[in-house]
Amino acid sequence: MNELSLRIDKWLWYARFFKSRTLASTFCASSRLRLNEHHVSKAHQTLRVGDVLTFPLGDHVRVIEVIELGTRRGPATEAQMLYKDLDPPKPRSKTGKVDDRVAIRERGAGRPTKTERRATDRLREQD
Repeated sequence: MNELSLRIDKWLWYARFFKSRTLASTFCASSRLRLNEHHVSKAHQTLRVGDVLTFPLGDHVRVIEVIELGTRRGPATEAQMLYKDLDPPKPRSKTGKVDDRVAIRERGAGRPTKTERRATDRLREQD
Protein backbone atom coordinates (compact mmCIF):
# COMPACT_ATOMS: atom_id res chain seq x y z
CA MET A 1 0.00 0.00 0.00
CA ASN A 2 1.40 3.40 -0.95
CA GLU A 3 0.64 6.97 0.12
CA LEU A 4 -2.02 7.36 -2.58
CA SER A 5 -4.29 4.67 -1.15
CA LEU A 6 -5.80 3.75 2.21
CA ARG A 7 -7.65 0.78 3.66
CA ILE A 8 -11.37 1.22 3.19
CA ASP A 9 -12.28 0.41 6.81
CA LYS A 10 -9.78 2.97 8.05
CA TRP A 11 -11.20 5.66 5.75
CA LEU A 12 -14.80 4.93 6.82
CA TRP A 13 -13.67 5.37 10.41
CA TYR A 14 -11.73 8.57 9.61
CA ALA A 15 -14.80 10.00 7.82
CA ARG A 16 -16.90 9.19 10.91
CA PHE A 17 -19.41 6.90 9.25
CA PHE A 18 -18.70 4.34 12.01
CA LYS A 19 -17.87 4.82 15.69
CA SER A 20 -15.03 2.29 15.68
CA ARG A 21 -12.72 0.74 13.16
CA THR A 22 -13.96 -2.69 14.21
CA LEU A 23 -17.51 -1.74 13.22
CA ALA A 24 -16.21 -0.41 9.90
CA SER A 25 -14.29 -3.59 9.09
CA THR A 26 -17.26 -5.77 10.12
CA PHE A 27 -19.47 -3.74 7.79
CA CYS A 28 -16.95 -4.18 4.95
CA ALA A 29 -16.93 -7.94 5.51
CA SER A 30 -20.74 -8.05 5.24
CA SER A 31 -20.53 -7.28 1.47
CA ARG A 32 -23.11 -4.48 1.73
CA LEU A 33 -20.55 -1.89 0.62
CA ARG A 34 -19.86 -1.11 -3.04
CA LEU A 35 -16.68 0.51 -4.31
CA ASN A 36 -17.12 1.84 -7.85
CA GLU A 37 -20.09 -0.52 -8.38
CA HIS A 38 -18.17 -3.61 -7.18
CA HIS A 39 -19.01 -5.35 -3.90
CA VAL A 40 -16.36 -5.12 -1.20
CA SER A 41 -16.00 -8.19 0.98
CA LYS A 42 -12.69 -7.43 2.71
CA ALA A 43 -11.74 -4.53 4.94
CA HIS A 44 -8.24 -4.28 3.47
CA GLN A 45 -9.54 -3.20 0.06
CA THR A 46 -7.65 -0.08 -1.00
CA LEU A 47 -9.39 3.22 -1.54
CA ARG A 48 -8.16 6.11 -3.71
CA VAL A 49 -9.22 9.71 -4.29
CA GLY A 50 -12.11 9.85 -6.77
CA ASP A 51 -13.60 6.47 -5.80
CA VAL A 52 -17.35 6.28 -5.21
CA LEU A 53 -18.77 4.33 -2.26
CA THR A 54 -22.40 3.17 -2.06
CA PHE A 55 -23.73 1.65 1.16
CA PRO A 56 -26.83 1.56 3.35
CA LEU A 57 -26.56 3.48 6.59
CA GLY A 58 -29.60 3.77 8.81
CA ASP A 59 -32.71 4.42 6.73
CA HIS A 60 -30.78 5.79 3.75
CA VAL A 61 -28.48 4.57 1.00
CA ARG A 62 -25.38 6.76 1.00
CA VAL A 63 -23.49 7.59 -2.20
CA ILE A 64 -20.13 9.13 -1.32
CA GLU A 65 -17.25 10.34 -3.49
CA VAL A 66 -13.81 10.30 -1.84
CA ILE A 67 -12.14 13.72 -2.05
CA GLU A 68 -9.24 13.19 0.38
CA LEU A 69 -7.82 10.16 2.18
CA GLY A 70 -7.04 11.81 5.51
CA THR A 71 -4.33 11.02 8.02
CA ARG A 72 -6.27 10.83 11.29
CA ARG A 73 -9.75 10.66 12.80
CA GLY A 74 -10.32 14.29 13.59
CA PRO A 75 -13.40 16.33 14.47
CA ALA A 76 -16.61 16.07 12.43
CA THR A 77 -15.87 19.24 10.46
CA GLU A 78 -12.53 17.79 9.37
CA ALA A 79 -14.15 14.45 8.53
CA GLN A 80 -16.73 16.12 6.25
CA MET A 81 -13.87 17.52 4.15
CA LEU A 82 -12.86 13.97 3.19
CA TYR A 83 -15.91 13.26 1.03
CA LYS A 84 -18.65 14.70 -1.15
CA ASP A 85 -22.17 13.40 -0.61
CA LEU A 86 -23.57 12.70 -4.09
CA ASP A 87 -27.04 11.70 -2.87
CA PRO A 88 -27.80 13.36 0.47
CA PRO A 89 -30.52 11.78 2.64
CA LYS A 90 -34.00 13.24 2.29
CA PRO A 91 -35.06 15.49 5.19
CA ARG A 92 -37.52 14.01 7.65
CA SER A 93 -41.13 15.16 7.64
CA LYS A 94 -42.52 17.51 10.27
CA THR A 95 -43.84 14.56 12.27
CA GLY A 96 -40.35 13.07 12.45
CA LYS A 97 -41.44 9.93 10.64
CA VAL A 98 -39.72 8.76 7.50
CA ASP A 99 -42.78 6.97 6.13
CA ASP A 100 -45.89 9.17 5.79
CA ARG A 101 -48.02 6.53 4.01
CA VAL A 102 -49.96 5.69 7.18
CA ALA A 103 -53.68 6.41 7.03
CA ILE A 104 -54.66 9.50 9.00
CA ARG A 105 -57.78 9.52 11.16
CA GLU A 106 -59.36 12.57 12.66
CA ARG A 107 -58.53 13.26 16.28
CA GLY A 108 -60.98 11.57 18.61
CA ALA A 109 -62.26 9.17 15.95
CA GLY A 110 -60.79 6.22 17.81
CA ARG A 111 -60.12 2.83 16.28
CA PRO A 112 -61.97 1.77 13.13
CA THR A 113 -65.07 -0.30 13.67
CA LYS A 114 -65.30 -3.84 12.39
CA THR A 115 -67.44 -2.68 9.45
CA GLU A 116 -64.93 0.04 8.52
CA ARG A 117 -62.04 -2.43 8.75
CA ARG A 118 -63.80 -4.92 6.48
CA ALA A 119 -64.51 -2.16 3.95
CA THR A 120 -60.82 -1.20 4.01
CA ASP A 121 -59.80 -4.83 3.52
CA ARG A 122 -62.13 -5.11 0.50
CA LEU A 123 -60.53 -2.02 -1.05
CA ARG A 124 -57.05 -3.43 -0.54
CA GLU A 125 -57.99 -6.77 -2.12
CA GLN A 126 -59.09 -5.00 -5.31
CA ASP A 127 -55.56 -3.65 -5.94
